[in-house]
Amino acid sequence: MVTNKSIAQSEIVYPERDGKPMADNTKQYRWRVAIQQNLDRLFADDPLVFVAGNLFWYPVEGRPDIVTAPDVFVVFGRPKDDRGSYRQWDEAGIAPQMVFEILSPGNSKMEMSKKLLFYDRYGVEEYYLYDPDRNDLEGWQQTDDGLDSIESIEAGWVSPRLRIRFERSEETLQIYRPDGTLFYSFNEINRQLNEAEQRATEAERRSSEMEELLQQYRERFGDLPESE
Repeated sequence: MVTNKSIAQSEIVYPERDGKPMADNTKQYRWRVAIQQNLDRLFADDPLVFVAGNLFWYPVEGRPDIVTAPDVFVVFGRPKDDRGSYRQWDEAGIAPQMVFEILSPGNSKMEMSKKLLFYDRYGVEEYYLYDPDRNDLEGWQQTDDGLDSIESIEAGWVSPRLRIRFERSEETLQIYRPDGTLFYSFNEINRQLNEAEQRATEAERRSSEMEELLQQYRERFGDLPESE
């Protein structure tokens, strides 16, 4: 039976973009991409870990005004399918367990305070905020009293959920995989992508050359003999 309420719910629009740029500056963008790509790589073999960046998260059905777009977030227990937004009621009610924000000059203290309250209210387990200009890392972990500040985050903090380790040197933040290897930088990610593209192009070229040689053979000698 279709009720007036269900009809009204189906008519609600949940925007997938707000017209704002993905990042305020190149430094913020590099950090965001590097963290998202490294987390994608870390959980590549687990079909039920969803990693996203700059994706609208709607935690409450029927309330498109309650929304935020974390720089990076991770959801355990949800498939890697493509999405235009993360509507929690369509995701078995599972909230992102980890959120990572990269502070930019355009972020105000009021804005970041509201985000902390949002993540606290809607069940984020771990929230990390990094300021690359000041090389300042803050973190919060869910407790019985809500998201509490992680006092020991400067001493090589290990994420309980992701098992990655944060270490802040004098110059920058370093993040390590559970096996102790360092997260790849933005430039290293680009280098690997370029090398993979070159390998694919070379493989395609060799395949084309082999097909051409086979065609020349057939034209001269006929089809290749079948192997016994």
